[in-house]
Amino acid sequence: MIRDLITKNRSYRRFYQNEEIKAETLRELVDLARLSASAANKQPLKYILSCEPKRNAIVFKHLAWAGYLKGWGGPIEGERPAAYIIVLGDTKISKAFDWDAGIAAQNILLGAVEKGFGGCIVASIQKENLRKVLNIPAHLEIVLVLALGKPKEKVVIEKVGEDGKIEYWRDKDGVHHVPKRSLNEIIVELP
Repeated sequence: MIRDLITKNRSYRRFYQNEEIKAETLRELVDLARLSASAANKQPLKYILSCEPKRNAIVFKHLAWAGYLKGWGGPIEGERPAAYIIVLGDTKISKAFDWDAGIAAQNILLGAVEKGFGGCIVASIQKENLRKVLNIPAHLEIVLVLALGKPKEKVVIEKVGEDGKIEYWRDKDGVHHVPKRSLNEIIVELP
């Protein structure tokens, strides 16, 4: 069951924008993050929820999408995320929260998949501009933005070829292909 969720949890970048995600659903997803492991149990992560079109448009303007897809500026109107969760690190609690953010983001995305949604972890963010426009206090560091919605694209896992290229790509039908190394390639056998 967990393998199925992980396999379905791809980095989706195009969504049915009109398929809304309610604020209560975002709260349920953040609750999964709240229950996640946290270094020294300090729990320094905070979250901004956005499911209103006006705020979503503001967040969208401050993100960069899919670095390997040269010339693609991100999803067009109608294919943009229906919601966002901005993951923040409260520096008054701890200065180290990157690991916590990764664990929390994965749990949120797995929860989204279970609910029939999908998402993408976005780390390419105009952080200071987003901070200003949303009036985010200085002690809350923007770590990640999770883009969420009902996926409008098919994403498939491919085996990394002999050339070793790991860059994702889209075919002529818009199917998103993501090369993954084999299990044997990532396990280190010691003598």
